[in-house]
Amino acid sequence: MAEPAQAPAAPDGMPPGLPRILAVATITIGLMMSVLSNSMTNLALPYMAQDLGISAESSIWIVNASQIALMVTLLPVAALADIVGYRHVYRVGLVLFSIASIGCALAPSLPWLIAARAFQGLGGAAIMAIQPALVRSIYPRAMLGRGLGFNTTVVATSLAAGPSLGAALLSITSWPILFAVYVPLGVIAFILSERYLPHTSHTHRPFDVLSAIMSGATFGLLIFGIDGMAHGHSHLLVISELAAAAILGTLFVWRQTRLPDPMMPIDVFRRPIFSLSISASTCTFTAQGLAFVSLPFFFHTVLGRDATDTGILLTAWPLALAGIAPIAGRLADRHHAGFLGAIGLTSMTAGLILTALLPPDPSAANIMWRLVLCGAGFGIFAAPNNRLMMNAVPRDRSGSAGGIIASARTLGQTMGAALVALIFGLFDFSSGAIAAADAARAAIWLSAGFAAAALVIGSLRLRH
Repeated sequence: MAEPAQAPAAPDGMPPGLPRILAVATITIGLMMSVLSNSMTNLALPYMAQDLGISAESSIWIVNASQIALMVTLLPVAALADIVGYRHVYRVGLVLFSIASIGCALAPSLPWLIAARAFQGLGGAAIMAIQPALVRSIYPRAMLGRGLGFNTTVVATSLAAGPSLGAALLSITSWPILFAVYVPLGVIAFILSERYLPHTSHTHRPFDVLSAIMSGATFGLLIFGIDGMAHGHSHLLVISELAAAAILGTLFVWRQTRLPDPMMPIDVFRRPIFSLSISASTCTFTAQGLAFVSLPFFFHTVLGRDATDTGILLTAWPLALAGIAPIAGRLADRHHAGFLGAIGLTSMTAGLILTALLPPDPSAANIMWRLVLCGAGFGIFAAPNNRLMMNAVPRDRSGSAGGIIASARTLGQTMGAALVALIFGLFDFSSGAIAAADAARAAIWLSAGFAAAALVIGSLRLRH
């Protein structure tokens, strides 16, 4: 049955009150599902490997399948959302994610689980890519920073709670519950979305299938090349993958410049504010990816902490981020994002440097205040930076802009994790405690270097 025609949402967000609150609740549930699906899955990999009778190395594909599907489809899904509407794509994403979660929970073998996780990544792309666009359609312009800040808080809180929540569920029953739990959440979000998500105006243009294929292949080859470089694949294969990604990426960009309605709005990169902001974002997420993967090894091999202590220490970063992000979002509605970003990235860089310089036997408090500096700094940077990028593009390109932002985030995190593996390989991490300690500390220093690069790039926005 055809959906009844409804007027598009007001150009400056929804009116205040219960409808806006429930619209925010709808996208919050979807965002939590997407973030928790990876953080809880990582925790359960050993149990899945034992239950399915597979090696630890093979189990990594349970995580990789979702990440690769997410990265490959982010831009095409975001462009499709501009054409058919953010509300419709988001709801399809919820349905796909929920059905894929049932497939994961019932998976009898590794190939089945990998396929279901890939579809879960596709659903996650539909949820994640258009989050900024949905926030822009829900909040008025004067409150956009507040809305994006709240989204950042949701992500940080979900990251912090994921391992503990996953451990609690695993203490009750087996690993399929980690996927089954998303089904009722998806149903609730879908029901709320039907009633409360705003109808936005659509852009009347065809969907460019060729550009979608080129974009997906470019990111897919890039991820495989980075991963292969980190895990010791043959030099010829890695170089071939990265070269193919560079060629396809160049052709993709060239094609976008010659289309009247490009999938990726290349013209926004000609705006210094947007190009500087997206570059700073990529560097910052690379720094965070480096830190999140290397810090557990750093605490264990260099500082001699056990798994319980490490888990408690690591919560300092996302909790500080969750606490400061709403404040930063409100400040972004009144102050220049370049100024706030400079403050935040200075704090993050200082925190990482101080973490790398920790004495041999520091107290828990001595560790945690450094990580609080990192998390708070990231929070002060993130929401204002996203607000600046979203306001730099036309409203009818909000979906595509959200896809670019999500792609930068995912690419940065992927590069960060791959760089840790590469450093560990260069230092021969498994050869002894000294080499392991040097490798972990080197990864923290490299993380600080990326944060400093983001600070330099982001500070250039103060000139505009």
